[in-house]
Amino acid sequence: MIEFALSRIRELMQASRDTYNVDPVIFLVIYLAAAPVFYYSLVRTIRALAKGLGNEAMRWSAVFLCAVVAPFVYVLLFGRNLPWWVYAIIAVLVGQGVFSMVAKRRASAATGAKRER
Repeated sequence: MIEFALSRIRELMQASRDTYNVDPVIFLVIYLAAAPVFYYSLVRTIRALAKGLGNEAMRWSAVFLCAVVAPFVYVLLFGRNLPWWVYAIIAVLVGQGVFSMVAKRRASAATGAKRER
């Protein structure tokens, strides 16, 4: 049973390499390498927001965004023959991250302007 499952996983991995030119192992390595950066930047962003440090929060938000999209950038750069919906999902994920970052930046700028008055 286990051998069957492992052989099926190997077949799927080879099919994705052949069909889409994307190596699932590289994707997983990038994903796992970005995970500590993801969580650390999230903690630092929350701390900066709690202290009212808008610029620091934006820097850590940018690091957070990069950590989230890093594996998907690999797919965008090296993937071939991908279905259209894969590009749509990646675009939505990146767009949502950028929108969230801009919204936080505007909110922190508005809060900073109120404090100066």
